[in-house]
Amino acid sequence: MTSPNTFIKDPNAVLDYKFDWKPLTNGSGDSDWLDTAETITAATITITPTVAVTGLIKDSQSLTDTSTSVTVWLSSGTDNVDYTVACKIVTNALRTDERTITIQVRNR
Repeated sequence: MTSPNTFIKDPNAVLDYKFDWKPLTNGSGDSDWLDTAETITAATITITPTVAVTGLIKDSQSLTDTSTSVTVWLSSGTDNVDYTVACKIVTNALRTDERTITIQVRNR
């Protein structure tokens, strides 16, 4: 059984994953972490483990939902390897937070 923060991805798929700090307002989740006028000003995506050539690849990232979420597009990955994808943010109120998800690459 996988947790709500665990996703299965085929190595050939290119998929988007959203890290949402204002889920109630954006339509999912049960609480808003950001204050009313607070927005994300910077985000850093880190993927571990780093595997040469066939590792999970960050194709792009962007601030979404009026800068209250970060969407990252991921491709590739080595079959049967689990990756941790961390998203660290800084807000206009100079607060920081980090959230992680697990991507399980499985050739289906």
